[in-house]
Amino acid sequence: MANWPFRHGVHDIGNGIYGYVQPDGTWGWSNAGLIVSAGETLLVDTLMSRSLTREMLRDFARVPGGDRIDRLVNTHANPDHFVGNGLIEGAEIIATHETAAEMKQFNPRQFASLADNWEKMGDAGAFLYETMGRKFDWSDLDSVAMPTRTFERCLSLTVGDKQVDLVDLGPAHTASDTIAWVPQDHVVFTGDLLFNEGHPIIWDGPVENWIAACQYIIDLAPAVVVPGHGPITDTGAVANLKGYFEYVRDEARARFEAGLGWKDAGRDIDMGAYDGWTDPERIVANVFALYRQWGAPIPPEDGRDLFGEMGRYSREKTLQKECGCQTGSGHAH
Repeated sequence: MANWPFRHGVHDIGNGIYGYVQPDGTWGWSNAGLIVSAGETLLVDTLMSRSLTREMLRDFARVPGGDRIDRLVNTHANPDHFVGNGLIEGAEIIATHETAAEMKQFNPRQFASLADNWEKMGDAGAFLYETMGRKFDWSDLDSVAMPTRTFERCLSLTVGDKQVDLVDLGPAHTASDTIAWVPQDHVVFTGDLLFNEGHPIIWDGPVENWIAACQYIIDLAPAVVVPGHGPITDTGAVANLKGYFEYVRDEARARFEAGLGWKDAGRDIDMGAYDGWTDPERIVANVFALYRQWGAPIPPEDGRDLFGEMGRYSREKTLQKECGCQTGSGHAH
């Protein structure tokens, strides 16, 4: 697989197209992009905080034509792809109807208050604070700029001399997941439909939609793929993620049919082929999503404690590595 160097900052893809990459690509460390053509610009996503977005905009201002943003597209409604929207003054903000609706439910004060409240929230609070609370600056965020233009399924834009096709391939990762495809340059910005060498997380699903989205991106035959997280790459990474979902779906299904609960199933699946991928705790969230999709009776408190369960899984994995233990039999019970 042809990964580009995993280096922080602007990557010049060529012909006025740029990626912005944030190692290590784990919780909150997302990517973005910029398309510049004939005096017009389109920004693909902002970042997890205003301070991070401000730094990105300063870096983009150094590329030809990148000192002004005319339009912004938010690929989906996770905060690490839209929290910095308010810094793009005067720009048209574009998203699907579903993404815009989901964005309106976001309350930045919940993250800002984690520093004071996480200990009262048990394991879920501890994991939230560790992954997204203490690592990001929430101090100057009272509100988030919302989309000013919405669309359904597809929208073709003209950015200078370039055509940019916005295509909603969700629900998958979230309720709506938009890619930005630049056909004449064979470049696609995937949003979080691609986590490159990191475990993805199914917030909405169904998994079949995400598998189909991977195939859609592969069929576009892009030369360059800018993922939502991880290094810039090619379609090999998309094929790897498609294989991940097919593997996890089939392994989880066997355990579901054998009567194993979702927590035990997530721990029982042998993820050895993906040992090098970041955020391994997301396997339990993905198995939870699959069991929910298949109609398993799951208590509401399990859903509310999903971050707590991921935190416990993460601690278990750390202890197992320290003692040299192995997990995951690779067999359904």
